Amino acid sequence: MVRESIREMGKVAIGRVVLTNREHIIALEAPDKGLVGMLLRCPYEVRSEEEYFDEIQDVKVTKDMLDLAKHIVNQKSGTSSPDRFEDHYETALVELINSKRSGKPITPKERPRSENVVDLMEALRRGGGREGAEEVGQEAAEGRRLAKGNADADRRQKQAKKAAAKKPAARQRKSA
Repeated sequence: MVRESIREMGKVAIGRVVLTNREHIIALEAPDKGLVGMLLRCPYEVRSEEEYFDEIQDVKVTKDMLDLAKHIVNQKSGTSSPDRFEDHYETALVELINSKRSGKPITPKERPRSENVVDLMEALRRGGGREGAEEVGQEAAEGRRLAKGNADADRRQKQAKKAAAKKPAARQRKSA
């Protein structure tokens, strides 16, 4: 009855639901014959994009690079089907449960060893001469600098999440 009325009126119902020991605000829509629920965020959970993207420098992309990227995307594009994906975690968990049920001993699986490790700098010194190795060394240094910047950004995001996690606790203390 409620589903039909909100569908006919073009409205969305707002409600509360508890998931994983926490109350959430939910919006319920009524498309066709069903109900679709979407979790809504509280204002303290919504962050400005400047917090995350402000320090990222603008990159000038040349037309050639953009054309190359478009070519790669076109080459890799295709149709997708959920049947093509597998939840490896769930599969491993089911195997573990079945092994335990049948009384087999549980042993951790060995990780595959990578024996084909190549020292890129040494290979370049032997094959491409010193100049090529220096260029790659400079590119590697630039990559390390960018990686450090990403690590700093990750650290700031973690700090922001910790601060956001503390805010609900502070609100609860005020109201209790």
